[in-house]
Amino acid sequence: MAMEVTQVLLNAQAVDDTLRKHAEENLKQFQEQNLPAFLLSLSTELANDEKPVNSRQLAGLVLKNALDAKDQLRKSELVQRWLSLDITAKAQIKGYLLQTLSSPVPDPRSTASQVIAKIAGIELPHNQWPELIGSLLSNIHQLPAHVKQATLDTLGYLCEEVPSDVIDQDQVNKILTAVVQGMNSSEGNNDVRLAATRALYNALGFAQANFTNDMERDYIMRVVCEATLSPEVRIRQAAFECLVSISSTYYSKLAPYIQDIFNITAKAVREDEEAVALQAIEFWSSICDEEIDILEEYGGDFSGDSDIPCFNFVKQALPVLVPLLLETLLKQEEDQDQDEGAWNLAMAGGTCLGLVARTVGDDIVPLVMPFIEENITKADWRQREAATYAFGSIMEGPSPDKLTSIVNVALSFMLSALMKDPNNHVKDTTAWTLGRIFEFLHGSTMESAIVTPANCQQIVTVLVQSMKDAPNVAEKACGALYFLAQGYEDSGSLSSPLTPFFQDIVQALLDVSHREDAGESRLRTAAYEALNEVVRSATDETAPMVLQLVPLIMMELHKTFEAQNLSSYEKERQAELQGLLCGCLQVFIQKLGASDATKYLFMQYADQMMTLFLRVFDCRSATVHEEAMLAIGALAYTCGPAFAKYMPEFYKYLEMGLQNFEEYQVCAITVGVVGDICRALEDKILPYCDGIMTQLLKDLSSNQLHRSVKPPIFSCFGDISLAIGENFDKYLMYAMPMLQSAAELSAHTSSGDDEILEYTNLLRNGILEAYSGIFQGFKNSPKTQLLMPYAPHILQFLDSLYLEKDMDDVVTKTAIGVLGDLADTLGSSAGPLIQQSLTSREFLRECLASHDPLIKESADWAHLAISQLAITG
Repeated sequence: MAMEVTQVLLNAQAVDDTLRKHAEENLKQFQEQNLPAFLLSLSTELANDEKPVNSRQLAGLVLKNALDAKDQLRKSELVQRWLSLDITAKAQIKGYLLQTLSSPVPDPRSTASQVIAKIAGIELPHNQWPELIGSLLSNIHQLPAHVKQATLDTLGYLCEEVPSDVIDQDQVNKILTAVVQGMNSSEGNNDVRLAATRALYNALGFAQANFTNDMERDYIMRVVCEATLSPEVRIRQAAFECLVSISSTYYSKLAPYIQDIFNITAKAVREDEEAVALQAIEFWSSICDEEIDILEEYGGDFSGDSDIPCFNFVKQALPVLVPLLLETLLKQEEDQDQDEGAWNLAMAGGTCLGLVARTVGDDIVPLVMPFIEENITKADWRQREAATYAFGSIMEGPSPDKLTSIVNVALSFMLSALMKDPNNHVKDTTAWTLGRIFEFLHGSTMESAIVTPANCQQIVTVLVQSMKDAPNVAEKACGALYFLAQGYEDSGSLSSPLTPFFQDIVQALLDVSHREDAGESRLRTAAYEALNEVVRSATDETAPMVLQLVPLIMMELHKTFEAQNLSSYEKERQAELQGLLCGCLQVFIQKLGASDATKYLFMQYADQMMTLFLRVFDCRSATVHEEAMLAIGALAYTCGPAFAKYMPEFYKYLEMGLQNFEEYQVCAITVGVVGDICRALEDKILPYCDGIMTQLLKDLSSNQLHRSVKPPIFSCFGDISLAIGENFDKYLMYAMPMLQSAAELSAHTSSGDDEILEYTNLLRNGILEAYSGIFQGFKNSPKTQLLMPYAPHILQFLDSLYLEKDMDDVVTKTAIGVLGDLADTLGSSAGPLIQQSLTSREFLRECLASHDPLIKESADWAHLAISQLAITG
């Protein structure tokens, strides 16, 4: 086979179907029969400069796929397979790969770089291939430029693949030295400089120690800044990408360089090619993100506190940064809205301006207003659009006090522009800006109202009229209406200024959803989202009209099942529509089910609705399944015990959802719906519990299921126990050990990583909710004593959570509640155990003194339950 490998690889790329399939089969067989020989022949092929480029390319690709996969389970299999290979075979393969770095042909070199990095990612953490970095670094001094370039590429990929704690500081220093030398302006070859600059981007995470050393940091920063001035555009772009990464990774070290960086970025934004200018703007967006995070974390005014790590770079740069960003707003492209994924200088500048407004608040307003006033009525559409975009961009950040009077003056002008401006771009941005005004400056919490009885009719009339405009403008008008309605969601059920226009608004949105071009610019989605929000904020007065909508939307959903022989594109559109309609029905169910008067009338549709939802499950689309499940959860909640009649038919779909590992969001939502059904049916769910519990326990044992589904599963144990009470006893021997091992894992977080801590807290909360539900379910039952063996471990878990000191407020509230549940359910038997607990008293005392009303309420209940023990004991 090794002799024919070239031909087989070429055949595997053949146009002829039979030839190609036969070759693919041959490769698969060879791989299964003799993996070491297979990998060795691929690496030989890749290294051989006499072979065709196509066969070498595919050899490298197959080699790479034998080491790595997107699926985590598959990836760990491949890693184990490589690690268990014979040492001699591995050494030969690695030798050929290193040899390929010297090939005069670019493609095989590039593939070899990636494969070497994949192997390094597997081997270096296991202390294997220790000589790799040394041999790569010796290549850097090779004469041919292409060898240098390939080696720098390899070092870059290696830094991407290998965790930063695996490479010792001495080697990190050598890598950085080699990379930074390759970036130097004295390096004559542009390909080498580009490879070095891209390698630095990946190596920045390793440079913590180097950035704390002033001399080394100065040197790295000087070389990066020089590279932003290279004559080669790709090098300039890569250098700015490095600056963006430095801005977030080493924000606290930037003060000495910020003035120079401002000058470099300003020049690039004004004069350079778009790809470079975009990265230069991205640098300032990234600085804004850092400062917003710091300001949010420390809250309020902290000018007197010298420990706060915020350097206010944005505030200092404001007088020059804002005019620079305003200039970019005038660089729109004629067709910018037609391309959905468009990203250009004007959009980047507007986005950055919005971030600046969030960073500095009121200070931005006097700098932007003169630009708006000067350009808003100009003859050139670009100037009007830029002024409107600038206005919309600063709506979030400054205080309502600062903006309300300005917006009140501007509002009727904006409404008029939305109706009358001759330019589509201007109308689009005007509608977007109105949406921003309603999102940030309108609502029941605002002191002075933007929307008043005097202007409400005009606003609604203009938005409804604009929904007949081009799809992009109509979509933004729907968005503005969404935020307009959202502002009234908390105003109670009695009156809303939108009530007189409810019928007209709903009709206009339904008309939009039926437009021929509703598939463009997300228009149909925006219309249904706005309809949902209008219904959510509806008052009792408009309830009869909401009720009339139910059969209309059900009819729309029914129609989607009638279409036959659809193309794959049409099927996709159909699934999207079904998802939107299920989403609408869910909102109607929640709205009408919330009051007894409408609930009774609404129930006449429940049977038909359930039939439609079950038909939706026969369409193969994850998004639609999610929406239909959520709607069924809402229906169960509204129907209460009457939902039992749907269970025989619905149960198989519930089970399918719980088994859906691939589309884990469907699985997570189904778990949530089990909770809804438990609350609705209570002990009527008993006949289905064996099947549900079996599936949930299977889910928890699976390595394939996404970790985010596990916390809701634990919480679901609590829901089931609350519903079926002491009947949960037969599941204790399965559920409790799982909860116990998960609790042990989650009690101690070794990582300082925010994402891991967030997940750990979700997991802890799910476990605690399970314990809480189980205790409450068994309360006053003769079987209560079955829980006694588990109590010491639960108290130990609470102790360790308290001592770890990294619980969030939600976990704290649930944890102190569990202490109360344990005391309440186990009664006098719990007294001695709680006495022995290391921290229960301190924990309770802290929670009783908490400023968080929810934690305090939970603690009051626990305190009461524990003090009852003292009385009865």
